[in-house]
Order: sequence, then structure tokens, then C-alpha cells
Amino acid sequence: MSEQHSHQIAVTPCGDCQAGVMRLQFITYFTWLGDELVLVPGFPAWICDVCGRREYDERAVSWLSTLLSPNAGKSTMRRTLRRTLPKVKREPSRPSSTE
Repeated sequence: MSEQHSHQIAVTPCGDCQAGVMRLQFITYFTWLGDELVLVPGFPAWICDVCGRREYDERAVSWLSTLLSPNAGKSTMRRTLRRTLPKVKREPSRPSSTE
């Protein structure tokens, strides 16, 4: 006998229409980055099968925000500024006189 394992994703009722069910779909997500429109194909979203309400996957939105951040690719470690002490002018050493 063979067993089939089905991986079911939890089904959630729609919070808007109360009649539909939110189902995972992969859509084209778009957002503005300054004056530029950014399109992300294959973005996970939960969409109501009745009213069309969309809820975007929180982890994917967080990941995308990190990628689009102005600090993306920059080191997260803060650089410490080294302070240099002012140079002290030294006089040449003089031989001491012994009397």
C-alpha cells in the first residue's frame, strides 16, 4: 500500500467579506521606490477567492524591504573613529652635566 502525504496550507476566512477563503497565490507585486516603479513577479500573497482582498506575505515583504533599503549592501557594523593625539613637539635630549 502506498501512502500519499498532502501538504495543506491553513485556510483562513476572509476578514472583509466573511464569505470567501484566503488562498496563497503568487502574483506580481509592485511598489514605488522614489520615482521608480518596482515590479516583483512571483510574490506570495493571500487572496480572497470571493472579494479579491489581498494580504501580502509578511516575511516576503520584510525581505523585499531589506533589499530595497538604501543601506542594502552596506556593513551593519559601525566604524569607530580613531582619534589621534596631537603631536607634542619634543626638544632634543641634552646630556646632563654632572658636577
